[in-house]
Amino acid sequence: MSNQEQAWLARCAAIATSTWSDAMDTLGIAGVVQGIPRRGGQGRMAGFAVTARHVWGGLGDFDRADFAVGRLVAATGPGRVLMVDAGGTCISTFGGIASMAASRRAATAVVIDGACRDVDEIAATGLWLASRHVTPLTGKTRLKLQAMGEPVTIGGVPVAEGDLVVGDDTGLVVVPRARMQEVLAAAEEALAVDGRVEQGIRDGLSFAEAAAAANYIPASAGGPA
Repeated sequence: MSNQEQAWLARCAAIATSTWSDAMDTLGIAGVVQGIPRRGGQGRMAGFAVTARHVWGGLGDFDRADFAVGRLVAATGPGRVLMVDAGGTCISTFGGIASMAASRRAATAVVIDGACRDVDEIAATGLWLASRHVTPLTGKTRLKLQAMGEPVTIGGVPVAEGDLVVGDDTGLVVVPRARMQEVLAAAEEALAVDGRVEQGIRDGLSFAEAAAAANYIPASAGGPA
């Protein structure tokens, strides 16, 4: 990862997903991931997407080698968020051992539109991981790694290799890389407005007064404090 990318991620990680969502709303970008809660790790993460897609079947439909979890782990690293599209299926893509291996590679995060297992072990590794489901059902012979590096869909949001992914206690957002600079500028402006509202309240203004002063909400729409 280049120094410029590291600097970008440091700026991005300072901004909450709610603010990113507001910024994308102003620009007409749908980037909020739905229905994929965090299962391990803590705090806010920001990184660039590496993508993978699994297809699924019943027990014994694929060879054990087709699961290819080692390739997923190898794709993780600092500044990288592994985004696995498993079609929302309730079959585990990532477990405790894979999470330990990814954490040892200093992975930024793993996000699975599918399932994980061994959540206690995942928590012990400290790996930031989110998944749609949790299940004990293994992906071995049920899942096949179909593609890596191709566009995928995660929580209803299209994701391409290199897109920005930010996650925190509130949720997950994906920002198209081609619009990252534009969205970051809008997010930093929204953050500054929020800061002015908060300062106004600390200074003794009502919410309506502080919001109007910061041009957060027009005075006519502020309502009673």
